[in-house]
Amino acid sequence: MSSTPARPHGAESSPLGRPVAYRDTYAPELLFPIERQLKRDELGLRPGALPFVGEDLWNAYELSWLDPRGKPMVALARFRVPASSPRLIESKSLKLYLNAFNQQRCAAADEVQATIARDLSAAAGAGVEVDIEPLALRPQRISAYPDGVCLDGLEIDIDRYQPDPALLRAGGGEVSETLYSHLLKSNCLVTGQPDWGMLVVRYTGPAIEREGLLRYIVSFREHNEFHEQCVERVFCDLTARCKPRELAVWARYTRRGGLDINPFRASREGLEADAGMEVRQ
Repeated sequence: MSSTPARPHGAESSPLGRPVAYRDTYAPELLFPIERQLKRDELGLRPGALPFVGEDLWNAYELSWLDPRGKPMVALARFRVPASSPRLIESKSLKLYLNAFNQQRCAAADEVQATIARDLSAAAGAGVEVDIEPLALRPQRISAYPDGVCLDGLEIDIDRYQPDPALLRAGGGEVSETLYSHLLKSNCLVTGQPDWGMLVVRYTGPAIEREGLLRYIVSFREHNEFHEQCVERVFCDLTARCKPRELAVWARYTRRGGLDINPFRASREGLEADAGMEVRQ
């Protein structure tokens, strides 16, 4: 009996799901880029003709290095990877790369910031914006709920746990609204480990049927795909099935390995995600 070979996803030889030896001095070769187009082909997206703009916002909570006298410095970091970049960066490789600064002596935070920006930009194939905030400067983080309607209280039956665009419906007069759910769960494409998050849909267009949208969000529960790919799938399915005039979709995934990933996709420049982070992050 023959079986259908698994589709390539680009992370087959990544450090995911494998024991690794941690490095504690600078090692940019640890970064593992993955071609976005491999999964975008599944959605019928052509290179150079993306139906969305956006970015992947990463927050890093475990960044440290040594000052010139050998004293440890600790900081928060934020990375903005444009959705138009040809490659995403596999998260475990980014964790290993950041930990490789632990015993590296650096003159100042500016040096660390410039180094990380250079290395991430090279890996992604496009300019990555990096912001580092040493804890000595007392950076603040703001958690907030979206300014919209939470779907999670809807009384509905659910029996599908793989993405099903047929669950999505829209009709009637045009509305502008924000709908969100904390019930997003997907699984890592390689390891199958659970990824938890909040999904937000902000749109202008025919009113989206809310029960169907919640069923659709929950249908990702047994789906294996990277965070960025899940959000692009949601954006494409909503565009095809509900035909909004304007659309923004973003997810706030909880952290793993000292990192959280927050993909954002929108139908045009000027649409933005809410600034606050999800309370579980």
